[in-house]
Amino acid sequence: MNEGLKPLAISILSGKGGVGKSNIALNLAYALNELGNRILLVDGDLGLANLDIMLGITPNKSIEDIIKQDLDPKDLFINLEKDFDFLPAASGIPEVVDWDLDIKRMIMERLNGALKDYNYTIFDLGAGIQDSVIMFSSMTPLRCIVITNEPTSLTDAYAVIKVLHMQKEVKHFFIIVNMVKNQKEGMVAFERLKKVCEKFLNLKINLLGIIEEDKEVVNSIRYQTPLLKRAPNSKASLLIKEIGEKIIYLHKKINPLISDSPLLIK
Repeated sequence: MNEGLKPLAISILSGKGGVGKSNIALNLAYALNELGNRILLVDGDLGLANLDIMLGITPNKSIEDIIKQDLDPKDLFINLEKDFDFLPAASGIPEVVDWDLDIKRMIMERLNGALKDYNYTIFDLGAGIQDSVIMFSSMTPLRCIVITNEPTSLTDAYAVIKVLHMQKEVKHFFIIVNMVKNQKEGMVAFERLKKVCEKFLNLKINLLGIIEEDKEVVNSIRYQTPLLKRAPNSKASLLIKEIGEKIIYLHKKINPLISDSPLLIK
């Protein structure tokens, strides 16, 4: 356990779907837990949740019930492992997607107090520049954007960065490159995004890690078992574990700058 460090909330987001964002959020949470941390994994993709499917579980309640049934967030947590809890969201509920930002902000405000019990809270957010994604990610001190080497992924990731930077004055972004053939290809993708951000936003972004293609990732999703549990020594697992170690190192560096409140609610 990382004693002396303030609780850190991390959002995992992407410009477009299909880049492996939820799989990274899930397995990064497992990696941080294995490193001796108390973890809360939150499915923050309201109305289009899929982490419960990846875990092979069927929750009776979800994050939306904080508002719908006026429940304490802690009553909704599902224990996955020792010191590792999960807060699911619902899928296929249009009215939740259409909730206004005030209601969604209320969810985060109600949740904020519970986060103090965890070293790390990982929010798996939706893809794109929807208002709720921008609001939720701007509330976390650390945000990781998942990209691939596809032009559409890079273009959409830049759009997310631009909106967060221009509308929410966010200055720090950490990039995870996923599903590339090798580290060189991943670095090329990162450098492309980095140059565009520097040229048009005068903004420097940071590389958090590169995850190479691995057939075990597909197998873990098919069999609804987290990669780090099904194939802990696979190539992708080891690279995700490296990212977890980097986050802990980064956490120690920024700890004095982190607010006493887990979420940056303004």
